[in-house]
Amino acid sequence: MIADPGIASHVILVRPTGFGHDPETAESNSFQKEMDDPEIQSNAATEFDGLLEALRQAGVGFTVLDPMDRSAPNAVFPNNWFSTHDDGAVVLYPMYTASRRSERDPDMARTLEREGFLTTRTVDISAWEHEGRVLEGTGSLVLDRANKIAYACLSDRTSEQAVKDWCDQFNYTPITFTATFDGSFHGAAIYHTNVVMSIGSSCAVVCFDSMPFPAERQEVKEELEKSGKVVIPISVEQMHNFVGNMLELRAVKGNTHFIFLSETAFLALVPEQRLKLQEHAQLVPVPIPTIETVGGGSLRCMLAENFLTKK
Repeated sequence: MIADPGIASHVILVRPTGFGHDPETAESNSFQKEMDDPEIQSNAATEFDGLLEALRQAGVGFTVLDPMDRSAPNAVFPNNWFSTHDDGAVVLYPMYTASRRSERDPDMARTLEREGFLTTRTVDISAWEHEGRVLEGTGSLVLDRANKIAYACLSDRTSEQAVKDWCDQFNYTPITFTATFDGSFHGAAIYHTNVVMSIGSSCAVVCFDSMPFPAERQEVKEELEKSGKVVIPISVEQMHNFVGNMLELRAVKGNTHFIFLSETAFLALVPEQRLKLQEHAQLVPVPIPTIETVGGGSLRCMLAENFLTKK
């Protein structure tokens, strides 16, 4: 397998120091549940360390940062407020809620320089949030970096104008669509695109059943197939078990590819889907039940891909 420039061999994670239920973000994310458990933060920390060990065992590089706001309940999901790019750019994103804006490190490029990476510039588009142009990083944008295509399901956290403006700035083609929690025309919009779909080097996992408009379903499918992806459909029930929230990564040495996903997602796969996925990469299930239940996000949300060059 030839190394895909769109698949990262290094990721950035942020410790869940202030992890807990966030009523502000829960308004647009029905996956979030309150738990009356004094061990929530301790359990989240244990699950986080388990993910680090899984990355270590796979030979994927990682950098662990402390949160800017140590009390931020969602800080363990850093891919929403920044992204990195192979030209050395670090992009800072406009967030929907005030509780998440405190997570942003305005000096993230300098922080990553201190961690041993080369950066060329910061592209700070966070001010868009004051104009209603919200775009929550690679939660809102599922990027096919090799083919320069950005997939985005529209919601309060993903503004259509912001998607278009981002694509104009970074020379991507936007593919926008509607996706709802129950797949109906009147259902609540799914908050992030990376709940609906994941794109790897040679395959894509997509919940077409969450897309109520047939023309949009068809466009997404055709674009993925045109890009040479084997498309693996999943059900709405599987989406609710975070099957769409997986991420392909590769080892730093050699060219072994892995698909990281939560244990919840892994157990929700049917045998045929597992076999198909394993044709493309090794599956690495990681148990993160507390983070999924309380935070309403899964494993992919915890991993911010790092495409910067090491010094």
